[in-house]
Formats: sequence, C-alpha cells, structure tokens
Amino acid sequence: MANLSTQYMGLKLKSPLIIGSSGLTNSVEKIIEFEKCGAGAVVLKSLFEEQIRSEIKTTISKNDIGFYPETEDYISNYSKIHALEEYLELIRSCKKAVKIPIIASINCVSASEWTSFASQIQNAGADALELNIYILPSDVSHSGVQNENIYFSILNEIKNLIKIPVALKISPYFSGLANMVQKLSWSGANGLVLFNRFYSPDINIDTLKINTINTFSSPEEMANTLRWVAILSDKIKTDIVASTGVHDGDTLIKMLLAGATAVQIASTLYKNGFEQIEEILRALEKWMEKNGYLTINEFKGKMSFKNTQNPAAYERVQFMRYYAGIE
Repeated sequence: MANLSTQYMGLKLKSPLIIGSSGLTNSVEKIIEFEKCGAGAVVLKSLFEEQIRSEIKTTISKNDIGFYPETEDYISNYSKIHALEEYLELIRSCKKAVKIPIIASINCVSASEWTSFASQIQNAGADALELNIYILPSDVSHSGVQNENIYFSILNEIKNLIKIPVALKISPYFSGLANMVQKLSWSGANGLVLFNRFYSPDINIDTLKINTINTFSSPEEMANTLRWVAILSDKIKTDIVASTGVHDGDTLIKMLLAGATAVQIASTLYKNGFEQIEEILRALEKWMEKNGYLTINEFKGKMSFKNTQNPAAYERVQFMRYYAGIE
C-alpha cells in the first residue's frame, strides 16, 4: 500500500494535501471533517491586517470621534485585541480537536505592530505560521526594490519573534521572481507557497458599482504554478507548496513530480464538496501503486527543471510550434 505521508517545514503530514486558508477553515467542525477526509494539514482563515484597520476606521467614523485621540487609540486597541482573541481561540480549539498540523495565517501588508501577533499565535499552539503577503505596486513613488523590501522586513520581524516554522505565500508578480524566491529562502522562510490569489475587480455597467469576478480558481490556472514549481524546486532548499488551480488528483501528481512538497486546495472544495479530498488522494494512491512507488519521495521532483529531459519546455513563453512547426 502506498505511503502518502510527507514532511513540510519539519511537520509530518499524513498526506500532501493541505486545505488552504479560506472561509472553509474558519470553524473547528469543518476542520474535523477535513482531517477525517485525509487532509494532511489545515491553514486557518487569515487574520487580515487591512480588514482590521478598515473596521477601526469605520467604527471611529460612525461614532464621530475623530477629534479624540485617546478614544481613537482605545477603539483601535480594542478592535485588534478582539479580532486576535477570536483567532487565538480558534487555534486552541482546533489543537484540542484534531491531530493534523494547524497552520495559522496572517494577511499582512506592513511590518508594523501586527507582527507582534505572531508570538501570541505561537503561544496558542499553532504548529506553523503562513504569511500571505502581496504589496500592490500602485504607488508611483515606490520602486520595485522598496516594495520587495517590505517582504524581507515582515519576514525578519516574524522570525525574530517566534520559533515555529514560517511560510510565505507570495504572488508571481516580481520582475525577478526566481531571484526573489531565492533571497526569501536565504532570509529564513521555511516554506514558500506558490501562489496566492487576489481579489479581482470588475465594473457593473448598469449599477456603476465595483464588484468582484473569478472568486474561485479554475483548473487551467495550474499551468503557471506548475512552471515555477518545476523551475524553482531545484534552486532552493526551502519547501515549496503548490497553490492555485489544483482541483484534482492528476494536478496533485503533476505538482509533486515538478518538485512540490505538498499542495493547497480550496476552490475545488467549494465546487465539489469535502469528499473531493478523498477523491484526490485515491487518485494519487492508485497512480503510485500503478507505477510501483511506495513513497512520495521516490518520484518527487522527477519532472523538475533539473531532472526532466526537456527543461527548455518550462522556460518557453511563445507558442513556437503553432507558428513555425517547432516542437
């Protein structure tokens, strides 16, 4: 029988399937079900820095207390503490209810006092912390280097505060992605999640309001993740987790062959239900048995950039064969 266990950031996972941070991971009851279905770990719903800041501003605005600094400070501190305490209680409850690793998540945009939350998250019993970071390069006064330095500031602050493993969930939108990933691995990131997915704005031409589109990922989106997992897995020693576009067992197998340690899923669970976890793992186990693999390490990275017979295929960006008959 195939052994589906793997190691991620030093944590032992019974399977390489991690439930990604989403609205699905905000309750103990759901996380118990994920464990029963075979999930290797769960990333809790993110604690959003921007959301807490927005709630603070809204509360102050509604109560018309902008001219009282002491009151503003009180509301600001209360809102942060209240949001954090709810999150810490979720961690503590999950740790009592399940045996699989519980990974906390902070969606942060700055290296401010929010990093101090990390210590309390560690003390609550989280097995690891995932930092979901995306700095929208919309400020014309900030250079690319300045934006990138925020990632290192946040990571360094966190690493100085806690001892549990720290993963970074990042976007592919860097001018030098490979170089950035390598530097993040050198800076102490224990894991890298490729890639996070963003709110996508749209305009309703009838109501003239801004709404969102493409809330869930599609299977086709896995291609970009696959490319970069294959290219980067040979270049860094940090564990890589594939995210975005992983909807079925075939895609999980492809990501492991490219060099991923594990994958994160969320959208496919919204679309297909929690039983999709078992379906994906059955496909992996069946494929391993068919090909004579007893463990994941026997084939992990077999199709990475370094190990494949055609590494140039991962770096090709033009559809040359359609235009010139070149394979």
